[in-house]
Amino acid sequence: MNILILGSGGREHALAWKVSQSKLTGEIYIAPGNAGTATLGTNIELSPNDFKAVADFAIAKSVELIIVGPEEPLVRGIVDYFRSTPSLAHIRLIGPSQEAAQLEGSKDFAKQFMEKYNIPTAASQTFEKEDIASAKAFLKTLKPPYVLKADGLAAGKGVLIIDNIAEAEAQLEDMLVGESFGEASRKVVVEAFLEGIEISIFVLTDGKNYVLLPSAKDYKRIGEGDSGLNTGGMGAVSPVPFADETLLAKIEAQVVKPTIKGIETEGLDYCGFVFIGLMIVDGEPVVLEYNVRMGDPETQVVMKRLESDFVALLTQCADKKLNEAPPIVMRDTTAITLVMVSGGYPEKYEKHKLIHNMQNIAKDITVFQAGTYAKGTDVYTNGGRVLAVTAQDSDLEQARQKALAAAHKIDFEGKYFRTDIGLDLTRERSAYTWN
Repeated sequence: MNILILGSGGREHALAWKVSQSKLTGEIYIAPGNAGTATLGTNIELSPNDFKAVADFAIAKSVELIIVGPEEPLVRGIVDYFRSTPSLAHIRLIGPSQEAAQLEGSKDFAKQFMEKYNIPTAASQTFEKEDIASAKAFLKTLKPPYVLKADGLAAGKGVLIIDNIAEAEAQLEDMLVGESFGEASRKVVVEAFLEGIEISIFVLTDGKNYVLLPSAKDYKRIGEGDSGLNTGGMGAVSPVPFADETLLAKIEAQVVKPTIKGIETEGLDYCGFVFIGLMIVDGEPVVLEYNVRMGDPETQVVMKRLESDFVALLTQCADKKLNEAPPIVMRDTTAITLVMVSGGYPEKYEKHKLIHNMQNIAKDITVFQAGTYAKGTDVYTNGGRVLAVTAQDSDLEQARQKALAAAHKIDFEGKYFRTDIGLDLTRERSAYTWN
């Protein structure tokens, strides 16, 4: 079957890489793609948010399966657009409806969903502009640091964690009254801070049945030791050493099953991924957020470990037959990805820097491209996050060293990457053991 992947990042390169391995795959199209995806299929210059252009292309090229990479087209209703158009009804889409996509598109919606279905999450309240006095009063009932979340999509920048109450009040007013995040902060969720360690759980569901994909841990801060500004993600590891069978069983029972049951009970049209961001607090899973698509850079390590036929799995999901899918097969290895970024990211950075030595690294390293474009045989930087250097090995530290060696060898002006990704997981595991 011909397959269209929407998006242009490292996640989409990893998805295309995995899709290309299936015997069910015909032509692969990526819109708009990058220099890496162009080596696996055909890049198409169209916006994932231009639903008519996507639909016209899908019809013209006899596309049977569309994988929606980023969240924005889902929140805007691309699935509803296809469902409501008879000539498009035969095309399978991997992604939830606009209503179901509110699990990511509205933090208030997600919080109400979690409360209704007894899914553990941090204590919170949601406020609008006219509630500013109540919002500040609620802030004072919490202990620092204070967590402020813009309700809507804010390009990954809508979550503030602030130590000082006066600054928290000022930022809260700026978000609600000053609309510092635009439409996204017309509502703000004020939430209790959770102390623990994060883990990402990935679920593929047809709205009733589900399968669990490999878990991962990602690293958001720009600096070593998780310091500095938040980013889209500086690296990831899968599996997570502290996530033993006992913890994973607890996550499935307390979080995954009630989430899928809630989706079914609410009658939400859902065919796709549920990315559950969790904080493990004293051994107990607490939901930080839902995303309605795969993560980036977590997709890179998840796809490296997944041995099952990905296209067959997605087809069964779209056909509402996920209960017939064979057990997921995963490689018994550890995968790690290091994200190489442009100097200055996540703030001001330069583009159009020639990338050297990408072809001169070990054969067992996979370099997933994100912010890149090609001119002839040369590849140039075209974004903040440029490459995701991905390695795997039976041993985490060995995988880490392989990835580091490759990242040091690949070069472009202003390159930067963290050297400590996964290091916290190679130390004494008692730091992540709970009674």
